[in-house]
Amino acid sequence: MDMTSLLLLVFAALGIISSNTPVTVAMVFLLLLRVLNVNQAFPWLEKYGLTLGIIILTIGVMAPLASGKMSLQTIGESFLHWKSLLAIGVGLLVAYLGGRGATLMSTQPTVVAGLLIGTVLGVALFKGVPVGPLIAAGILSLLLGKS
Repeated sequence: MDMTSLLLLVFAALGIISSNTPVTVAMVFLLLLRVLNVNQAFPWLEKYGLTLGIIILTIGVMAPLASGKMSLQTIGESFLHWKSLLAIGVGLLVAYLGGRGATLMSTQPTVVAGLLIGTVLGVALFKGVPVGPLIAAGILSLLLGKS
């Protein structure tokens, strides 16, 4: 077995240990692509995978609005309360950090493994939620001074 496949298996195992289903599924999917020798998929995934993931995430976040569970009145009222205004500010900050993180991850792919390990360990050790690699990359970009 080659080292890349072994590394994917280790990350999948970390995903299982930490109950991080998205990481586990992603690693098994990538491992299957390698085993089935579908190497032509990797350049496409490298180019469009992050964008596709963000589109799916945005669909999930906006589904309550689209389904009618969140009304325009509710959205309008969010501008009237300090907690909702703070939530808007935090949302802006997280989006900004995510943008910086996406740039950092594409320009310095060597940090991706560390971010993934940190996220998986955070889930496993601190009962965290596995949504952190992109934001962690954004915070890292602030620390490294990269825009």
